[in-house]
Amino acid sequence: MTVQPVTTTQSLTADRSWLASLHGTRDVDSITLDLSTFVSGTHYMPSADTNVPYSRLLSGLPVGKITASGLYGLYATGAADGRQNLAGFIFAEVLFAPAQTKVGAALLWHGSVKTAKLPVAVAAVAPSALCQIRFV
Repeated sequence: MTVQPVTTTQSLTADRSWLASLHGTRDVDSITLDLSTFVSGTHYMPSADTNVPYSRLLSGLPVGKITASGLYGLYATGAADGRQNLAGFIFAEVLFAPAQTKVGAALLWHGSVKTAKLPVAVAAVAPSALCQIRFV
């Protein structure tokens, strides 16, 4: 038996058509997401490739900070755990393994977004001290 190294390359093109400008994109914050608040097929694309089993969380998803854990989850106006307050948007797509429950991400908390281009519907909210987003 011989052991030969195998290298694979995968290219992903991030869809950031939801950005209205580059303003704020250099000032993203590092956050940790609670993956239990996101739905497969809607908020992330599960991998169909058995060689590369990573799912892909979409950029442009709105998130709020969960008060009890300090993690971030999908923004939901009817939530009562802190996610009802928009903290910003996931700036870049995130790859994660099937068993992961938490994953790091970049948070766009300051800038302009096109509501019609977001991957999920989000009603414009007033800017706050934590989230300074302008909706166009």
